[in-house]
Amino acid sequence: MEYQKASSFYTAVEIKKLQEKKLKDLLYYLAQHSPFYKELFSAHSIDISNINSLEDLRRIPTTNKESLQIRNNDFLCVDKVNIIEYTSTSGTLGSPVTIALTENDLNRLAENEYSSFVCADGRPTDIYQLMLTLDRQFMAGMAYYSGIRKLGAGIIRLGPGVPSLQWETIQRIKPTAIVAVPSFILKLIQYAKEHAIDINATSVKKAICIGENIRNTDFSLNILGKKITEAWNIQLFSTYASTEMQTAFTECREGKGGHLNPDLLILELLGEDDQPVKPGEPGEVTISTLGVEGMPLLRYRTGDICIYNDSPCACGRHSLRLSPVVGRKKQMIKFKGTTLYPPALFDLLNEMEEVKDFVAEVYSNEIGMDEVLLYLLPANSSEECDHKIRAYLQARLRVSPSIKYVTPEEILKMQFPESGRKAVRFIDKRS
Repeated sequence: MEYQKASSFYTAVEIKKLQEKKLKDLLYYLAQHSPFYKELFSAHSIDISNINSLEDLRRIPTTNKESLQIRNNDFLCVDKVNIIEYTSTSGTLGSPVTIALTENDLNRLAENEYSSFVCADGRPTDIYQLMLTLDRQFMAGMAYYSGIRKLGAGIIRLGPGVPSLQWETIQRIKPTAIVAVPSFILKLIQYAKEHAIDINATSVKKAICIGENIRNTDFSLNILGKKITEAWNIQLFSTYASTEMQTAFTECREGKGGHLNPDLLILELLGEDDQPVKPGEPGEVTISTLGVEGMPLLRYRTGDICIYNDSPCACGRHSLRLSPVVGRKKQMIKFKGTTLYPPALFDLLNEMEEVKDFVAEVYSNEIGMDEVLLYLLPANSSEECDHKIRAYLQARLRVSPSIKYVTPEEILKMQFPESGRKAVRFIDKRS
């Protein structure tokens, strides 16, 4: 099978030219079909014929999750008879948002994931074991399945959880790759140790990691990534995506950031002043979707804070690359004078041998300040273990969060509520 030349291999000049042509198509499509953007263009006296370059985009106001939540149906650009699939966001930052897809959108989604799996060294000879939700309106599960089909590789739809069944299937069907949440990969490793399974003698050689960071912002492996690779000799590929963008950023073998698909998305990283940040500086991921028919978005602020790199990658691609998510804008915690994002807190907890699992909760105290409560599953119930946990957190955070020790059953119930589809590790109860 001969792969087509992806747009990420175009030169920077070619990418800009391609995106500016597609931007014009997007603007005219929105002006004709989108109730929300028609109103926005009119309210701000925007003449879309004057928007001709990527730089001109800054003349258009950004939109955000709140607009999409409040006016969900006004973003729809097609008659409902043309909608093939209804997906939804997970509701991490508020009520879920419905994202409707047409047949063309489903084909675009498959093309995106095909490109992503090729970027992550995917081949038709691979067999992928999908250890993730494939129902509950979860776009990603459907996208992975469609992309692997387009690649021509084999698929095992096993779903999340149940390490015993995952290992039985690996040993029986012999997949070459897994698609999984990194913290679940650690549970696979632990199960293998407890049941004398030689993981490095199995068929699995690579893992597509979803939903959690495996790298620091300098692209080195974080504690979670190190724990996996120290025990299991597999290649890790990090990904970043959101339901709204209907596109993914996926690492190549170099492991230096998730590559943008330039023909599917325009990416901006914006600072607090709404101006673009420089390479290496954190900014809010702001996207304009290209080629989306059902619910296209223009200058949509995702709430995710990342860093980008625009230098050519050693793999030969010239597309922008994104760092792991530094944090979510609305999830920033200001705790006793310390500013903290949940991913950084998770890294600390993953470092500790005394902590087997965790959920972090933030709430407002009586004077409106942030308070942090950690629900921890300890390695054991000894005073020594408790002392080590508290001392380590004090040393690393320089402040002491509240701690509540829980049982394996309690932590499982918190992480997987009945209506959820992703493992919950952060609960925000702030008013």
